[in-house]
Amino acid sequence: MRSSLRGAGAAAAATALVLVIAGSWFGYQQLAGPSCSGKIQLSVAATPEIAPAVKGAADQWVADGAAVGGTCIAVNVVSSESVDVAAAVASKHGATLAGVGQASGTVVTPDVWVPDSSSWLLRLKSGGATAFAPTNGASIARSPVVVAVPEPVATRFGWPDKKLTWTDLLRQVTSDKPLRAGIVEPTQDAAALSGLLSLTAAASATGDAPGSAKAQEARVGALRALATNRSSLRQDLLARFPRSKDPTAIAAGLGAAALSEEDVIAYNSTKPPVPLAALYLDPSPMPLDYPFAVLPGIEPAKASAAKVLFEVLTTPGFKNRLAGQSLRAPDGNWGQGFKAPQGAPSPAGNAPAAPAGEGAAGGLDPIAIQQATSFWSVATQSGRMLCVIDVSGSMKTKVATANGASREQVTVAAANQGLSLFDDSWSIGLWTFSTNLQGSQDYHQLVPIRPLSSNRRPLQQGLASIKPSSGDTGLFDTLLAAYKTVQEDWEPGKVNSIVLFTDGKNDDNNGISQKELINQLKKIRDPEQPVQVIIIGIGNDVSKAELDPITAVTGGRTFVTIDPTKIGEIFLQAIALRPPAPR
Repeated sequence: MRSSLRGAGAAAAATALVLVIAGSWFGYQQLAGPSCSGKIQLSVAATPEIAPAVKGAADQWVADGAAVGGTCIAVNVVSSESVDVAAAVASKHGATLAGVGQASGTVVTPDVWVPDSSSWLLRLKSGGATAFAPTNGASIARSPVVVAVPEPVATRFGWPDKKLTWTDLLRQVTSDKPLRAGIVEPTQDAAALSGLLSLTAAASATGDAPGSAKAQEARVGALRALATNRSSLRQDLLARFPRSKDPTAIAAGLGAAALSEEDVIAYNSTKPPVPLAALYLDPSPMPLDYPFAVLPGIEPAKASAAKVLFEVLTTPGFKNRLAGQSLRAPDGNWGQGFKAPQGAPSPAGNAPAAPAGEGAAGGLDPIAIQQATSFWSVATQSGRMLCVIDVSGSMKTKVATANGASREQVTVAAANQGLSLFDDSWSIGLWTFSTNLQGSQDYHQLVPIRPLSSNRRPLQQGLASIKPSSGDTGLFDTLLAAYKTVQEDWEPGKVNSIVLFTDGKNDDNNGISQKELINQLKKIRDPEQPVQVIIIGIGNDVSKAELDPITAVTGGRTFVTIDPTKIGEIFLQAIALRPPAPR
């Protein structure tokens, strides 16, 4: 966590928060006197590194007699990690964020949220929070995303004189004697996500087409290299940098990690034996932009107070407060007392500029973010899965957007693409289903669930053998049988799941009904050994209303796309939404 880098001062500030707020309000009452009445209590959650600056400016505003329309204002600024607030907002608005997990229960959604990056706002929107529409969203600070490297290692790369690129870093990370790169979980950390986007873009820009097997291999290789030294906590990752000037310690320590400029300044301020160099790589990744987001649903009086607070946080004086926290102003300039790392672009350098009033969200691609987080989750985590593919007659339907390939061919291609991302720690099996596929049985096991270390080739052969039948869609009987099969040999320490592809409604007149299936699932499910069911529907004939109640029972989710060529992306997204450990 960035706040931990500030040492005892940050801890003391957090401990005294309630007393300071109470004191500020008392002081305001004395100063404001009869000029205002009543009280508007505005709650602000700010990411830890900017929270002291926001709180200092808000306290000063209150002490000077903060009021809106004759009503007194009190401001409660709380230091909160962005991922924790994101989890709480996601829970409130019914969104699902890959890798974030459940809200802790101790974080309350504020009136105003200042996360470290606009990427959180975009992820919430694309993650299903359709009613989540915060206002303002303009940046109030900036910290470029850099690659932190121990100075002796950076010197070997030509730092600080040589300008390096993400392609240069990629070569170092994936060479025969790779640089030990690490990363904070990018699904939980905005700086890591920004670095991940840049590194995977470099990996995808091979001599082949971006979607080619070679490009995907390079991308997966880069992700797995990072995953070797990943950490869910920032301070744990920082602790892996060398703590001695001894060459052996430097060689054994962490060699590179995507962090914010503020992180590097804060780390070096502790006078470590081996300082970190901040490498500003080309092309510049999107910086942390600290959007001022007024969350939806707050009352008009609070919205008015938030508007004035934003004006307070855009004054020249606030830029100097930011400098005290090793942060830049939104335009990249810095205030008095800012100590820039060696080689830092000044004032704004060539970092991507955000459109006025939009924060960095104006330059971020929500689809790219979703793909990056999904790709990361699939390529770097493990699981146990049964893949079940519809082979009913309707799967012969040609797909206009796929050069005439059938729905079956497009589905199999998506499954093959996903298979190439899973490492050998996964256990995967393969079924097909229709009606009366094996005697009176609607489903057929092509490959049992086994570790990919021994099962990869059989799965590839099984997928290659899949052809549509002339039968109907025996969906419900198949799902129940698949659930029982995955449940039988449930494996601890992994997410046990079923991913089923279909292009139609259940039309097996001799099978169980939807109600019977749901009742059976409720009866046999075990909260201690959960099995997640994910259904990916293809085409116009799929009924999401029919499928949602089924996946809801298992803690899964239903995805439906009219365009079958999208199922590859949906497949990755679905796998990425497997539930991580509770926060």
